[in-house]
Amino acid sequence: MPLFVTISPMKKTLILGYGNPDRQDDGVAWTIIKEVAERLAIIQPSADEPQVSSADGYLTMIIALQLLPEMAELVAQHERVSFVDAHTGRVPADLSIDSLDAEFQKSPFTHHLTPQTCLSLSKTLYGKSPAAELVSVRGYEFGFSNNLSTRTRMLANQAVNHILKWLEERTIP
Repeated sequence: MPLFVTISPMKKTLILGYGNPDRQDDGVAWTIIKEVAERLAIIQPSADEPQVSSADGYLTMIIALQLLPEMAELVAQHERVSFVDAHTGRVPADLSIDSLDAEFQKSPFTHHLTPQTCLSLSKTLYGKSPAAELVSVRGYEFGFSNNLSTRTRMLANQAVNHILKWLEERTIP
């Protein structure tokens, strides 16, 4: 049964999920974003159409393999952003939800951009840094498959419920 979120007046919101759906639990963000879209009766994003929006244009959802510097422009166009990703256990909580600030973070990898750095690019280039959170879900298996492990699937359901509640809070006071 779809859950409908009140659609008047809302803060422009972006949900950006990233990871590799062909590496088991690394693709948990794709599963979470698709489930949120389904529960909101919005067309699900796919590899062919990774960006979808609600009919009113206040909610945009994107799935990607990784964060890219050019995503900072899209981030700047929103008032709130929820980044969704997997983690490998370096984070103490299996489901971690953290508020984020714009902060440039150096990376030893040329292909790694953190949500904080994406926010920092948005602030530096466009003068806007929306309120942001990171929803990080523990991954347990990272083999070559597009099926989530049982433990990560349970955490994904919790993340979906969190995001749906977070969306309910997006109305402008």
